[in-house]
Amino acid sequence: MPERTLFQSMSQRHVISLGPNATVHEAACVMTRAGCGSVLIIDTSSTLLGILTERDLMTRVLAKGLDPAKTPVSAVMTHGPRCVPPDMRVADAVLIMIERGFRHLPVVAETGKILGVFSVRDALPREVNAAVSLAEFNEQVNDALG
Repeated sequence: MPERTLFQSMSQRHVISLGPNATVHEAACVMTRAGCGSVLIIDTSSTLLGILTERDLMTRVLAKGLDPAKTPVSAVMTHGPRCVPPDMRVADAVLIMIERGFRHLPVVAETGKILGVFSVRDALPREVNAAVSLAEFNEQVNDALG
């Protein structure tokens, strides 16, 4: 079976986004309506500024007692998120997610067009297992090299 690319595996191929001045409350509502765990923060020229995830809502808003109705997403988003190309293999993307502690990766074409977000939920178990095996191998190599 050929290995899938990110674009082939993305469950949502439309971009869920807000501007940087939107509130955290608005972002949570958009994410809830779309049934997704993240929203991209883009400017008026469609440039990716950041990503706001469920984890950001929990750790940067709720845990700090911020008011979601008054807090702009730009204050709590992850700035300059790691982006990946649509032709990347799913296992390679999952490896990045494992090594960096991400659950969402924006997928961006060479032209700079934002295509969507790859979520770890989009990966099949065999792709996750391949990434875990590679992560373990990388760790062993790093340990051996000191």
